[in-house]
Amino acid sequence: MRRFILFFASNAGLGYAPVASGTFGTLAGVLVFYLLAPLPAAIYLMSWAALLFLSFWICDAAGIIYGQADDGRIVIDELVGYLATVALLPFSWRNALLGFVFFRLFDIVKPPPARQIDRHMKNGIGVVLDDVVAGLYGALALRLALNWLP
Repeated sequence: MRRFILFFASNAGLGYAPVASGTFGTLAGVLVFYLLAPLPAAIYLMSWAALLFLSFWICDAAGIIYGQADDGRIVIDELVGYLATVALLPFSWRNALLGFVFFRLFDIVKPPPARQIDRHMKNGIGVVLDDVVAGLYGALALRLALNWLP
């Protein structure tokens, strides 16, 4: 079970990158976006919700294994947050890359309430929710940008 948890917590090992593990971990989101984007909206949202709840458990369990709730090797939260940014958009490299940039920006800046969640909820739910908030900010920025781009 330990290997299962750490494999998924690290997005198949991307979280073990020696620098910018969150950025590398988000790369898995591009592949998952590619796979989920063609699905009907209801199935995309149900898949995302299932991944969200699974990530709560995985992040909590991985935090216990590592001895730190938000260990840098835990990056499944970046996957969930990124998928919130690009939710219900068709896959295109423009959507994927702009979504990546906006998600990473808001994940790093952590605008309210993401910063408060990150500081005060030191468990699997908190680890994931601050990224979901960043993902929602990213979704708004992405959709505004897509309206202005040709």
